[in-house]
Amino acid sequence: MNTPSTRRRRAAASVALLAAGVAAGGCGLLGTDRKAGSDGAAGQGRVTITLAGPNQWNTSGSSFGPAWEALVDAFEKREPGIEVRTQVLPLDGFTQTITTQLAAGTAPELVFNQPPHKAHEVHALDAELDKPNPYVEGNQKWLDVFKKEYFGPGVSKALSKESGKLEYIPFNLVAIGLFYNKDAFAKAGVDQPPATWEDFRSACKKLKSAGFDPVALDKGGLAPGWTWESISTQLLDKYYDTWNAFDATGKPGTAPTVTEKSISKAIKEGVLTTAGTPEVAESLKLYKEFFDCGTPNWTGVADGGATVGYRDFVSGKAAMSWGTDFAVEALKSDAKFPIGTMPFPTITKATSPLSTDAPARYGASVGGTSYMIPSTVKGGKYAATIKFLQFMSSPAVKPWLDATGGLPATEGVEPSPETAGLLQGEWGKPFRVTALPGGPEGTSFRDVFDGYLLGKRPLEEELPDLQKWWDRGIEAGIKKNNWGDEDWAK
Repeated sequence: MNTPSTRRRRAAASVALLAAGVAAGGCGLLGTDRKAGSDGAAGQGRVTITLAGPNQWNTSGSSFGPAWEALVDAFEKREPGIEVRTQVLPLDGFTQTITTQLAAGTAPELVFNQPPHKAHEVHALDAELDKPNPYVEGNQKWLDVFKKEYFGPGVSKALSKESGKLEYIPFNLVAIGLFYNKDAFAKAGVDQPPATWEDFRSACKKLKSAGFDPVALDKGGLAPGWTWESISTQLLDKYYDTWNAFDATGKPGTAPTVTEKSISKAIKEGVLTTAGTPEVAESLKLYKEFFDCGTPNWTGVADGGATVGYRDFVSGKAAMSWGTDFAVEALKSDAKFPIGTMPFPTITKATSPLSTDAPARYGASVGGTSYMIPSTVKGGKYAATIKFLQFMSSPAVKPWLDATGGLPATEGVEPSPETAGLLQGEWGKPFRVTALPGGPEGTSFRDVFDGYLLGKRPLEEELPDLQKWWDRGIEAGIKKNNWGDEDWAK
């Protein structure tokens, strides 16, 4: 079943890689930064390690940018016996390159963690994480420097699905939210970012009167998924205890967030239906209202990548836009106005009698920039990679995070001013109930909702149509996940 959470995990990976807005072509290595020589030979008495991954911040095929180079320089000054080289892999080829190299045993010392791989192809880092991080004053256990809600043995998404081990180190977090044009808000008389849906309604009216499209939209699938998720998770929060039937591993129990399996059970048993659960229709009404506040004819607007409706937003035509922290470097360059970030507005009882005033929540994820060590790396090179990973989880990364808009994965490091709103208050915490689904896995949310959002299909037709999508998705999910022998799934 294609829930927004399923889509979010895929989208978080893809938008993090699209922050530059333009994907580089080619295959194999696209380039190496200023440090990489053609023969790979290290300087006398130095250990050389190479980090290989995609450029998530700009369109360069040879460098992750000046801030990254400055960070590497700082590490090398601290550790003069280690040289760090960077290999920039193309966005459309890095997955195959790294997967192939890991399988063949030819991968460099540090590789981007998202490509598919086997557990035995990389080092598990649990034992290392129990040791002190020498780059963090007073630290006795490296693991303790990380924000425990995002990374650690108790966070299922941080663990290898095959081994259950921690096999990578996050350099940052990825989060979503709404970017806004501070100048447009000031011109329209919007004194502060809208905190509630009523504030949002008021802001949209003022922005339209001032000549702005309130929200930038495009034909991509990110805005439909993120908006649906942000609305429905608020209205469904009341069902946390009722629907919470399985733990994070799929066994009977409860989970911090009601899982896709629990939602599937509720739908299969008829507890959650589009006709009988009033929050479904209410979510759809607010969903359409949000899109009605957006770019006219948005289905004809080019996909903006990590920032929805990128061109309309940076040109000043639209005042708000969905985006991720990985968009900040490009926005700083292209937008000629100060930007800010804010949470999605909270739907209160003033807007809907079905609200419990549960706040808008989304949370961040370690699905941003993370690296792992191939199991073929041994001896001095292994020790050097551990040092670099420890350095990357220390306060020394703050200038790099500020320059790129990155969100810190470690305690004691504040986010950059441009992206602080993406972790603000309750929005920075995970929602408690997984969002209402769309269709079967592989179905886009536009396939399910476009007719309704564009005004071509009324709510009365959308509701039974959505139920059909759910029913097909549930059956497909039961089959895919081998749940068919469980009583609820029969």
